[in-house]
Amino acid sequence: MAYDRYVAICNPLRYTSIMNKAVCFCLAVGCWLFGLSIPATHTVLLSSLSFCESHTINHFFCDVTALMKLSCSNSNSFEILTYTVGAIVGILSFVLVIISYINIVSSIIKIKSLGGRQKAVSTCASHLTIVILFYGSVCSTYMRPASTYSVKDNKIMSLSYIAVAPLCNPVIYSLKNKEFINALRKTKSKS
Repeated sequence: MAYDRYVAICNPLRYTSIMNKAVCFCLAVGCWLFGLSIPATHTVLLSSLSFCESHTINHFFCDVTALMKLSCSNSNSFEILTYTVGAIVGILSFVLVIISYINIVSSIIKIKSLGGRQKAVSTCASHLTIVILFYGSVCSTYMRPASTYSVKDNKIMSLSYIAVAPLCNPVIYSLKNKEFINALRKTKSKS
């Protein structure tokens, strides 16, 4: 999405030639493969741990940190690996998004018309809002030491990136739609 926004703002006249079906397909497949490789690695590593206490996971889903808490094996190396992989993946993807937004902002600054700048900012603001919401909640959930792990806090933070960000997505992107805004104004004026 960040690359799409980057191309739309920095190379608007070449957008359709750059963002063709092959590029979109490669970006989607790359995201899927990258996204599947991390949980697959965790699954393989978790299968080597032994679980001798309760097998009830006190979480909404089978979360890695909740499973590490249930393990009676020494999970220090697994915990370090989880943080390392999480930091690399999280920081790498976040840096790529930031780099694209730095290029977008430098292109927006070069736009001479105020209307053009506003349109460019509104194109990116919705995506950037979701990115910040998602990365903020994921980092605060997974990038902290196990000694500070709290089931209650982890459940709340997990809910924010599992449910809140996806639920906000259509609302935030709808706010860009002029027809939606006009309908919202009409509804507000009637009440």
